[in-house]
Amino acid sequence: MTAKPNRLIHEASPYLQQHAYNPVDWYPWGPEALERAKREDKPIFLSIGYSSCHWCHVMERESFADPETAEIMNQHFVCIKVDREERPDLDDIYQTICQLVTRSGGWPLSVWLTPEQKPFYVGTYFPPVERYGRPGFRQVLLALAQAWREKRQEVEKVAESWARGIAQTDELLPPAGPMPDHRLVADAARALAERIDRQHGGFGGAPKFPNTMALDLMLRHWKATGDDLFLHLVTLTLRKMAEGGIYDQLGGGFHRYSVDARWAVPHFEKMLYDNALLPPVYLSAWQATGEPLFRRIVEETLDYVLREMTHPEGGFFSTTDADSEGEEGRYYVWDPREVTAVLGPDLGALLCRHYGVTEAGNFERTGKTVLHIAEPAADLASSLGLPVEEVERRLAEGRRRLLEARSRRVPPFRDEKILAGWNGLMISALARAGRILRRPDYAEAARRAAAFVLDRLADGDGGLLRRYKDGHAGIPGYLEDHAFMAAGLIDLYECTFDERFLQEAMRLTEETLRRFYDGSGSFHLTQSGAEPLIHRPRDTTDQSVPSGAAVAVVNLLRLQPYRRDDRFREVADTAFRAHRDLMARVPGATATLLQALDLYLDGPTEVTLVGDAPEAWLEALGRRYEPNLVLTRIEAPRDDAPIWAGKAAGTGPVAYVCRNFACSPPATTWEELAHHLGGA
Repeated sequence: MTAKPNRLIHEASPYLQQHAYNPVDWYPWGPEALERAKREDKPIFLSIGYSSCHWCHVMERESFADPETAEIMNQHFVCIKVDREERPDLDDIYQTICQLVTRSGGWPLSVWLTPEQKPFYVGTYFPPVERYGRPGFRQVLLALAQAWREKRQEVEKVAESWARGIAQTDELLPPAGPMPDHRLVADAARALAERIDRQHGGFGGAPKFPNTMALDLMLRHWKATGDDLFLHLVTLTLRKMAEGGIYDQLGGGFHRYSVDARWAVPHFEKMLYDNALLPPVYLSAWQATGEPLFRRIVEETLDYVLREMTHPEGGFFSTTDADSEGEEGRYYVWDPREVTAVLGPDLGALLCRHYGVTEAGNFERTGKTVLHIAEPAADLASSLGLPVEEVERRLAEGRRRLLEARSRRVPPFRDEKILAGWNGLMISALARAGRILRRPDYAEAARRAAAFVLDRLADGDGGLLRRYKDGHAGIPGYLEDHAFMAAGLIDLYECTFDERFLQEAMRLTEETLRRFYDGSGSFHLTQSGAEPLIHRPRDTTDQSVPSGAAVAVVNLLRLQPYRRDDRFREVADTAFRAHRDLMARVPGATATLLQALDLYLDGPTEVTLVGDAPEAWLEALGRRYEPNLVLTRIEAPRDDAPIWAGKAAGTGPVAYVCRNFACSPPATTWEELAHHLGGA
């Protein structure tokens, strides 16, 4: 490192700040860098990553911090560093090209561009010298600089071809067809079920990611058909994840993914979005089964977020790193000696058996172990001749003491930028858990976060900015920022019945249509009038987070009962027709849109409470798995929205259940309400 910082020192992104003392003459993405490239007729080296990315750190240490490598970069290229979490549009464009050209992708993403931003060479991580079957980074830099000087026409021909290729991805969507029906949803659920690992759960083999959107769709299919295979496959997956190393057995919360098929050893970064998306699936599984494990995982995960990922004023931070003290996973792994030093020989031996801590270890030949459930409490109790309750008490005490000891280790770096969209996901998770589990602390945390985002990330024109950090907000919000935040506000309304949140959700959804909808059933990732790039991507498929377009469509359908016109439903109708073939072809990537289709075809289950709803009703309602529930409450009869019209009050609390434009008689007891919902 050099003592003199480069331009990145002025950036808000912690990821860019991590490169601020590189000898590389880094620029952030912006006019200054792009104009220099044109003025000097220099190619651009674009490096895209994020703060918790292990291989991003490796490449920074090996290459970007190396003065000789930096000299080559500075001499031949205009070097631009981008945080993919701040600029998902740039990441989407160039990651798509990388996948089209190389059939793989990932981060760090390394792209060489013409001054017109058109790519002519792409890759991910490059070692400093040739190894792992990859060319050395210096070798690549010098070869591309020579090609730019001596084979300019060939380079520009490649760049034009690749730019045309990304533009043509829009043309892959066929013309809108007839409205899809329930068969499409059922076929998709069956196709997903065929891909599930019957032994360990999850989709496919290693590496294994928690595809929450697909699990949600399969659970809906179980509800619709009563086919218990789908419930079994979902709960198998959730149980195996909860028992594995992908789940932080001491502190709660989930790591990004498992490097093996058994969920045992994770890639250790913790993302806010994973810990927002997984609790609602576990909540649904708890509603469907009543299994205490699922509720415990929800509460431990949300408690972790509130304890370790929350800004003092209410928003949620983005990520924690995979590495600490320069080593991946160091903060999380244990050996028998360390466990015994904290707990003593007897309790230490019990915890080592329970969590599979052995001399050999299970993590990269280090002799360290990623904690996972190797011997369940019931098996330990049987072998030790103790009551299960006593074993569970001892395990809980051991966990508490190990967590306390771990907290004294050097923690992983925490990226404290606050992203509107990811906060919307967490607001949804907390609001749903607050309503379903009757946890007012979760509801209050969701309220505070919503107030934070609506205040600090307002763009002054009715929409949202993307990022807040250290008192400064910036970057025009993307589709996911508006759609995820609107969804969070709908969930927060259904948790609190505070109509301000319903009104804000309606307003943000109107803004979503105004800024991102193309009129033909698709939604763009960027706002109309955004910075011109070589392509304006659409946000159609689920990735690590749900498709922004699909969440927007779900929002339209959840809000339609409050509108006198049919505009929201008509947009949803157009979206389903436009994406019918895509949903049939890649159900794993369109699971959220398929959930929206299920809601559209079945219609919402509207439950309107008139007057003060008894806590017992709300608690019992929270125990029911009703995936298409739209829940509302009014103080007294009113008719300013269709969902409220004709709902008369009684001498006590009253509830109405409406489906497909037909409403039940008023229910005045929980038993009557349960009957109208369909069973006790």
